[in-house]
Amino acid sequence: MVSRVIPVDAFDLVIFGGTGDLAKRKILPGLYRRFLAGQMTENSRIIGAARADLTDAAFRTLVGEAIAEFVPKDRQDKKAIADFLDKIAYVSIDATGEGGWAKLQGLMRDNVVRAFYFSVAPSLFGDIAERLHLHGIADAWSRIVVEKPFGRDLDSARALNAVLAKHFTEAQIYRIDHYLGKETVQNLMAVRFANILFEPLWKAEYIDHVQITVAETVSVDGRGAYYDKSGAMRDMVQNHMMQLLCLIAMEPPYHFDPDAVRDEKLKVIRALKPVSPEHIVRGQYNAGKDEGGYIEHSENPASKTESYIALKVNVSNWRWQGVPFYLRTGKRLRARASEIAITFKQPPHAIFDDAKGWHENVLVIRLQPNEGMNLMVMIKEPGPGGMRLMQVPLDMSFADALGDEAEDVPDAYERLIMDVIRGNQTLFMRGDEVEAAWAWTDPIIQGWEARGDKPQGYDPGSSGPEDALMLMHRDGRRWREIKE
Repeated sequence: MVSRVIPVDAFDLVIFGGTGDLAKRKILPGLYRRFLAGQMTENSRIIGAARADLTDAAFRTLVGEAIAEFVPKDRQDKKAIADFLDKIAYVSIDATGEGGWAKLQGLMRDNVVRAFYFSVAPSLFGDIAERLHLHGIADAWSRIVVEKPFGRDLDSARALNAVLAKHFTEAQIYRIDHYLGKETVQNLMAVRFANILFEPLWKAEYIDHVQITVAETVSVDGRGAYYDKSGAMRDMVQNHMMQLLCLIAMEPPYHFDPDAVRDEKLKVIRALKPVSPEHIVRGQYNAGKDEGGYIEHSENPASKTESYIALKVNVSNWRWQGVPFYLRTGKRLRARASEIAITFKQPPHAIFDDAKGWHENVLVIRLQPNEGMNLMVMIKEPGPGGMRLMQVPLDMSFADALGDEAEDVPDAYERLIMDVIRGNQTLFMRGDEVEAAWAWTDPIIQGWEARGDKPQGYDPGSSGPEDALMLMHRDGRRWREIKE
């Protein structure tokens, strides 16, 4: 198998917040990897922009250090790094004032794609957007990339969309959710819509339930004050997990076209039923032997913010009527693991005597770690002694299937940034999609705040609160084990 790397058009990419953590961990190392793969043309440039007073040389040193820390050693080619750093420039800029904007305007070139990455707090989006136009830096073909959070409720999301809409059209705005850039997430669409095998079974008649799990082992220590203002519902469910649910539940679009795909996702969000209190479980991790609990990390003894949430969600449409979607996500859990599990119903009639040995067919899409898919199927247990059944996986690990090429598969940020340069919005959220997600999320949050609900404590390294197990047990089901 030969990997096809198609170069993108020449570009000037300005990274506002270029000295920040996200730029150093993801954006700049990812751009280096795309340069190493041959996807960046020779006359493309990257311009860091931040408040810090740095020279071009000092910023290049920062970029080199980020590559050394966050790019695997076997991908650190000295000549390639030197050539990549030659494409780097820097502007010290005041996002809310006039300092640096004239210099940035002087650096911009004609006849190349102009893209602007807002890797800054959302409170600065409006100021930056306004100055990009005031100084003639952005034109009608420019693109902007904005990081989540896209508001913290419906009102703030609408306000944020309105601020951006003053200066950019919806076709110019790329709301980035790195989960949609994952190879496995995109393969979910390929499995559904490029194969006849699953789509006829992808409905309530054959599917018993769906589980979506995003488990993390890390705590919120170091950013507890920020996290305490959001919680798992705002931080994970409203965006990442909502997008995964949409890709599972959406109808086939008429074409793999940005608005066609996003139209179908929007229909799913609008079809979500309100969630009743008995179908919500919230938790906070307790203190461990060597580490404080959520209360200590948030520095808020009275905190009612959840570090864990589990929900039973229903999609009210023809395809999914009666099929529950169980969502869970949390910090300080047993393992780092993200997966989607589609559990199919039992056969309508059991012809084998070994009924106790029967298990459901399950299609598991692993997002991290070890991206891949497997389908759990029933076979006969080898050997004599009658027809004894056992469950085995038909397994496809991307690392095994692609071999050495798996190392060259772009990570989520790499893929999404290249899509920005191409002008492909398929994997980015549209404004009405963001607002619809908040319109469903807000009543859930407002409900537990009005009731004064407190999160249930759970032990670090566990699978979450006990009540989350009961959420499934009441329906005669159980969560899949959280494991790497």
